Amino acid sequence: MNIKYTLSLLVLACSFSALAQEKTNLLKEVYIKGYKTVNGIGHLPDSKEGIIYAGKKTELILIDSLDANKAINNTRQILGRIPGLNIVETESSGFTANGIATRGLNPSQSVEMNTRQNGYNISADIYGYNEAYYLPPMEAVNRIEFIRGAAALQFGSQFGGLVNYVIKDAPKKPFEVNIAQTMGNYGLFNSFNSVGGTINKISYYGFLQYRHMDGYRANSQQTQVSGFGKINYKATEKLNFGIEYSLLRNKVQMPGGLSDEQFSANPQQSTRARNWIKSPWNILTGTINYAPSEKTTFSMKTNYLFSNRSLVWRNEDGGPSAIDNIDPATGDYVTREVENEEMHNITTELRASHIYTLGKQKSTVAGGLRASHAWFTRQGGGEGTTGSDYDLTITGEFEKNMDFTTTNFAPFVENIFKLSDRFTVTPGIRLELLKSTAKGYTIEDGDRLLSDAKRTRTFTLLGIGTQYKITRNTNVYGNISQVYRPIDYGQIEPFGVTSKIDPNLKDSKGYNSDLGYRGTIKNYLNFDVSGFYMAYNNRIGVTLETDPITGDFFSIRKNISNSVHKGIESYVEFNFIKYFNPNSTFGLSVFDSYSYIDARYTNGEFKGKRVETATKLINRIGVNFSAKNFSSTFQINSVGDAYGDASNAVVSDNPVAGYIPAYQVMDWSSTYQYQNFAIKIGCNNLTDTAYFTRRTDEYPGPGIIPAVGRSFYIGFNAKF
Repeated sequence: MNIKYTLSLLVLACSFSALAQEKTNLLKEVYIKGYKTVNGIGHLPDSKEGIIYAGKKTELILIDSLDANKAINNTRQILGRIPGLNIVETESSGFTANGIATRGLNPSQSVEMNTRQNGYNISADIYGYNEAYYLPPMEAVNRIEFIRGAAALQFGSQFGGLVNYVIKDAPKKPFEVNIAQTMGNYGLFNSFNSVGGTINKISYYGFLQYRHMDGYRANSQQTQVSGFGKINYKATEKLNFGIEYSLLRNKVQMPGGLSDEQFSANPQQSTRARNWIKSPWNILTGTINYAPSEKTTFSMKTNYLFSNRSLVWRNEDGGPSAIDNIDPATGDYVTREVENEEMHNITTELRASHIYTLGKQKSTVAGGLRASHAWFTRQGGGEGTTGSDYDLTITGEFEKNMDFTTTNFAPFVENIFKLSDRFTVTPGIRLELLKSTAKGYTIEDGDRLLSDAKRTRTFTLLGIGTQYKITRNTNVYGNISQVYRPIDYGQIEPFGVTSKIDPNLKDSKGYNSDLGYRGTIKNYLNFDVSGFYMAYNNRIGVTLETDPITGDFFSIRKNISNSVHKGIESYVEFNFIKYFNPNSTFGLSVFDSYSYIDARYTNGEFKGKRVETATKLINRIGVNFSAKNFSSTFQINSVGDAYGDASNAVVSDNPVAGYIPAYQVMDWSSTYQYQNFAIKIGCNNLTDTAYFTRRTDEYPGPGIIPAVGRSFYIGFNAKF
């Protein structure tokens, strides 16, 4: 078992010291905090950095322990060990920040997740528009933290829970340089370079990444630059200050979606050559951490996000089969449509924790306050040029021009009541105060419709978690907590969507619950087996309806009905060599990440139908071999079928509706390390399987978005 700090060594050292002095010493109480993991995945401690995790379902991925294609953030290799993780693979259309979801939720742009970096929000808006278009390069990430179910009490109300990407710390020496260069199929070139160090009380770390891809499909080239820098000043042993800045600059060509017939004929084809998007991202963050004693901590994080997303594309009326050719009458293409969004939000989170004595046990209370204000401009339907390059020029005015704001205050508190050495109970409460406004106009059939709406909501989230330690490193856990998801901007005034929108949308609410058994046994077995039950009321989804006049089918976003998501999630990893020889420098482990998810509507016209995009079976099996200088991982990803809409239509002319077949994909990656140098090679989708994970009614489609076929990569790393 790999534990960052081990209590056994501490006790042993103290025992030798006492024997040497031939007298009894009264030792000061010591609190041990670390990560428990065998190889690549583990779980978080009961509490850490003022945050309570006891009784919650948590997972921890240590990036450096993984063999994976980190140059393109290959999600199924890096995050695939999380049981039940549904991944939208959209690299073929330029969106390498693939969306994720758990338990049958919508994975598009990770809208059901609370997505963070170093503990602060990195999506466009906490509630109003929580889509994630920026993710840090995996070469820069130290670990990824997952908290599901009861995450709503500590971090905010998302049904899917929290994912937190933690950037690497500054090296302890004054100066260190890391260089990683990767090349691969389809014109991939990725250059990652970082510097960092510690000089007296100041530590620093920063990286710059450049990536270019010609793309698996025609018309899918992309270029991006991402960067990050942080400086930390350790004023005293108890007080430190930090500042961080993250940026993303990109330009992506979108090849469009495909119909079922087009995908079957050639998944690499493109129906669009004139669709482009840019999404520059900026996040500035300041942090203060203060620990007046070993039992008390205070922290504050304030971040300002100022970002943009703009696209120009051929109007998608007619779906993927609509031909984009030059009009013989004019000698030009049809005019394109221009969309633009400006995003700003300022968020501050204050946290405090204190360890206190209750009876004969140590208990912990942790709480805080989140305050956030976001303002967001959405402009759509502008008549663009007839050209083919990235050009946001419009003639006339936008058909939609809306300004949105979201203001949120949320105090929260949780307490670990330690009832015995083995048993804890952790109740919690979160109060959400939410105010949203929408002001602007839309033009429909030549009429200008003005909007000036305000809405205020106050709601309370309650939850409780329990945990019983069977042994020092294994425990049974359970929790239940309420969840709430308000309507966001994308559902009120969508961006590049072909579906109609029900004007009477309502907020969604429900609850999450878990019951499981997890732990590690020595250094050869790591496991977490659990069941879950989630109620999702007033779920917003997409379905087909019939036009009463024309008789044509059309897709519409509306409150479908209530849904229930239930199932089993398990992760088991067994190291054969460590089982027979615990001291061996070699390792041969097999892991299995398995989930069975039954997500169905429970009332209304679709009662008994499966929730759209909800896959029943997800099973990822892998073999990892490790030696002193070499490691290699082979992984099989088996994902079951799903449907594109709530009606569970198998075949449809509508681009979003239809069957999403099951698929199986194999990946292999290896690393050879010699001193400060490393060579990495691998192959994704070894069998060149043609498959897709998403049908969409919006960018980068509409239609089927194919996944990438077989691709090889080779990389070189150096550290100085």
